[in-house]
Amino acid sequence: MLQIGIRLHDVNTTKDAVSQTMEERAKTAREEGFSCVHLALHKVISGVTFDDAAMTEGLAMHIKRTFAKNDLDVAVLGCYLNLAHPDPKKLAEIESRYVANIRVASLCGACMVGTETGAPNAQYRYEPACHGQEALETFIRNLAPVVEAAEAYGVTLAIEPVWNHIVWNADRAVEVLKAIQSPNLRIIFDPVNLLSAENVDLRERVIGEAMDKLCDRIAMAHLKDYVRRDGKLVSVAAGTGEMDYTEILRFLKARKPYAMATLENTDDTNAVSSRVHIERLYQAL
Repeated sequence: MLQIGIRLHDVNTTKDAVSQTMEERAKTAREEGFSCVHLALHKVISGVTFDDAAMTEGLAMHIKRTFAKNDLDVAVLGCYLNLAHPDPKKLAEIESRYVANIRVASLCGACMVGTETGAPNAQYRYEPACHGQEALETFIRNLAPVVEAAEAYGVTLAIEPVWNHIVWNADRAVEVLKAIQSPNLRIIFDPVNLLSAENVDLRERVIGEAMDKLCDRIAMAHLKDYVRRDGKLVSVAAGTGEMDYTEILRFLKARKPYAMATLENTDDTNAVSSRVHIERLYQAL
């Protein structure tokens, strides 16, 4: 059975500030029928920078208690920073932040620390160089010590291929996995993030290749949808766009029993209906 979760910062977004605390959002997520969450600390706990100093053992225990109380797993502790940052000083800070998140994940019981794969500029934005070999080599070099820390703490580090980042397709992800041969390095499979205006008409092939080539290393999935707007793809809640999830859910059902899949781009008006949509498709296979 697929375990469907939600990004915690997408919960209680239209309610008062008290309801937007981590604790209240967790309570609502459970009440709405979700079994796990994607946790981005800076988006659900206000007034904290979450620099290295904030990533304490006490914080880890508070996270652990909060989600255990609500019978929720932390599927992903998000640390989406740029591991290809061109400034060596800033890069050292970023790598240190990853290690701090890995340590907290090891204590709070998060299933993995999740990240995307950056861009070779300080703005973390797409440029053609993202898809070049030099950017890939830079990312691999900077990722390696973070994976070593994950190994030391016994934590999974999962990278998420995204079309406009450095690891933008299945083949690039395979290159990273081969270069850093660690069982602690795995993949977050987000089908929509593999798509762009340039390749969306080849959607089935692009996503099919990712499922085939990355199957053994896929740790979990992100589920959302997309619409085309002004020549670009815009992410929306699952079931509200053009996405056909039949083969994706068939893959998850056949090859990833009890896998976690967190919804993205939902809000208070459509989170439950998106969950029900995915559950019905899954059960019908």
